Amino acid sequence: MIKAYIFDLDGTLMDSDILWVKATKKYLDDNNCNVTEDETMDIVYGKSWRSVYENIAKRFPKLNISIDEMDRAIYPIFLELRDKGDIRIIESINLLISLSHDYPVCIVSGASRRDIEHSAKIMGAEEVLSFYLGSEDYIHGKPSPDCFLLAAEKLGLKPSECLVFEDSTAGVKAAKAAGMFCVALARKHCPRQNVENADIILDSLSKFNLELLESNNKNA
Repeated sequence: MIKAYIFDLDGTLMDSDILWVKATKKYLDDNNCNVTEDETMDIVYGKSWRSVYENIAKRFPKLNISIDEMDRAIYPIFLELRDKGDIRIIESINLLISLSHDYPVCIVSGASRRDIEHSAKIMGAEEVLSFYLGSEDYIHGKPSPDCFLLAAEKLGLKPSECLVFEDSTAGVKAAKAAGMFCVALARKHCPRQNVENADIILDSLSKFNLELLESNNKNA
């Protein structure tokens, strides 16, 4: 029985993953690092900030930059892109708020706690979250299950009692490795991710309901 709901942030609640890809590519281009858009997508999309940094530091040692220095360089580029429009995924936010009326809900993301806090304010969801976990709260990012296992521990629940909403290959792998039920958001206009291992795949979280969950459990 599902007793709590865990939401990814970038790409699930906020349409921000692709902005991080663009911001990171601009930073690398500006520093004469030869990387294609597809390669940048592989480095960034669905990955924790620590994982992004470690990958870039390994591939481009000439940068000789710390994770904090890279954050200070890329974050303003991201903010400039973000502030050009509304990147909220309204259907997903509505679901989070609706579920919070009856269940604990939290955000578990590879983004920094600063970004999660700011996004929660933009979404108007600060008061409904039980807590949130960011990249500073665990060592190994998705696809490692560590972040989700930590969330289950904080919730005081078994992993099997938690449902995760994710949109990336790494996120789905992490959720299933943690032993959690996983609903993948695969929006039609977004970069294609391999989410076939998710228990349910939807093109909008407006289509999620508890009856759908019960039906899936009966067919399992």
